[in-house]
Amino acid sequence: MNVVEVQELSVKFGDYYAVNNISFSVEKGEIFGFLGANGAGKTTTIRVLCGLLLPSHGKASICGIDVLTDSFGVKQKVGYMSQKFTLYDDMTVRENLAFTASLRKLDDKKFKEQKEKLLQFIRFRESENVLVREIPGGVKQQVSLVASLLHDPELVFLDEPTAGVSPAYRQRFWALIQDLANEGKTVFVTTHYMDEAEHCERIALMRAGELIALDSPLDLKKNSFPDKNPEDVTLEDVFIFQVEGK
Repeated sequence: MNVVEVQELSVKFGDYYAVNNISFSVEKGEIFGFLGANGAGKTTTIRVLCGLLLPSHGKASICGIDVLTDSFGVKQKVGYMSQKFTLYDDMTVRENLAFTASLRKLDDKKFKEQKEKLLQFIRFRESENVLVREIPGGVKQQVSLVASLLHDPELVFLDEPTAGVSPAYRQRFWALIQDLANEGKTVFVTTHYMDEAEHCERIALMRAGELIALDSPLDLKKNSFPDKNPEDVTLEDVFIFQVEGK
């Protein structure tokens, strides 16, 4: 079953195509990587898939729901964790999660159940009354993940979720991502860390608004460098070759 279906999608701002005629699908439970340089069209595509932006042309659906005709329904199915802003630093963990639950209109019982379940899931050891600015960056990212999952979405978008955190916390976060996929959640992730992208089942490469490659990490290596042993090729090599044309 495909959770995401995108067909000939384009987004145009004036005379500029931020996204130009892309098509792809994402299966249920898949960890799907979405890579490209800044300005490649990744964020614009994600905004469409979250029901926040209408496309100029083409179709897109989330869990069978058309983003053009039912953006509210789409928003119930997706969670979104932004790299830049998810939690308020001057509020406690408890206050942040309660605020997110109120935005999602969760009743108190559902909120309490989900909060306890998800804090156990990330193995949260701090007090819920600690201010967000006082917890380590890696733990903050994990709490952000909890906030994005409170309403139990089928699909979660993670926008560079480990940017600026230590290698140990990056490893821990990707273990959480794998656990989510094992539970049947679909994870749509952007990252600038090529070693992290190795954990994705498939990767879509964007350049200047166009989808230029889509395959597993292994097959991307084989197709980009057919004369080399894939074990001698890194995803960084593929990214530079495919996206930057070098």
